[in-house]
Amino acid sequence: GTGKDRAAFAMISKAEEDGLLPKCGGGVVVEGTSGSTGIALAAICNTHGHECIIVMPDDQALEKQDLLRHLGAKVEVVKCAAISNPKHYVNVARQIAKDLSDRGKHAFFTNQFENGANFVAHYTTTGPEIWEQTGGKIDSFVMSSGTGGTISGVGVYLKSQDKNVKVILVDPPGSSLFNKVKYGVAYTSEQKEQGIRRHRYDTIAEGIGLDRVTHNFSLGLQHGAVDDAILISDQEAVEMAHWLIREEGFFVGSSSAMNIMGAVKSAMEMEKGSQIVTIICDSGQRHITRFWNKNFIELRGLSWPVECPSLDKYLRRCT
Repeated sequence: GTGKDRAAFAMISKAEEDGLLPKCGGGVVVEGTSGSTGIALAAICNTHGHECIIVMPDDQALEKQDLLRHLGAKVEVVKCAAISNPKHYVNVARQIAKDLSDRGKHAFFTNQFENGANFVAHYTTTGPEIWEQTGGKIDSFVMSSGTGGTISGVGVYLKSQDKNVKVILVDPPGSSLFNKVKYGVAYTSEQKEQGIRRHRYDTIAEGIGLDRVTHNFSLGLQHGAVDDAILISDQEAVEMAHWLIREEGFFVGSSSAMNIMGAVKSAMEMEKGSQIVTIICDSGQRHITRFWNKNFIELRGLSWPVECPSLDKYLRRCT
């Protein structure tokens, strides 16, 4: 499982409580997702008796689509587009839910990016668990943002316990959230019209980084719960992932590699003995055809590590 399971369970449960989905099953859950939330929703829909329709962009690992179909979800894959485009995967999912509702179906658009139950799930479970497991001795929480639910929910909770805990955003290339945290403006050079590729942010990392500020991320900003931001390059994520598999036996996905690299970099700026927490939120098993595909990595102009990457320039300074 992943942290997405918590958010998915919370969003479906809240929808049932609010009468947006029938409690006895028979509803249709629709979501636009890069994969992980969809997988969590599909699994939970099985136990709650709802159908599940997932809309995905076409730049995600194929194994996510396969897993979704094995879980019984109907999967629709669409071309990548900016969020302002009606054909963006989130907008397509919203329209499907509306069309089903207009035909009398009990359809619910989960809307994970804007659904506050996502934030609440992490504020009430993930944050308290981190606080308890660290014995309240935590100096920094370092995390990337997809919907913003995890970093905001955890960040707000941790700061309610100790206002001195630093919460640091990890952001991939092309995302505008780094500039939003650092300078108050959600913009990055990749958003220039002449430079837009297939969408407004361009990275091998799946499920993190955005060209907009979501409701869930804004909850963290409103509470002053995101203190700083770190940019991590795709190459750094690749090297960290390869280092982890060879040195620690951890087979992680792209966002986990970004998170851990961000934690290492933030450790370089902190006092010796500081306790830094991040989340390994995805397995490499969902990233075989992209992040762990040598041909794909090299086609993106990145280097595939032949030997175990040396991270001594970081790790020596952190120990």
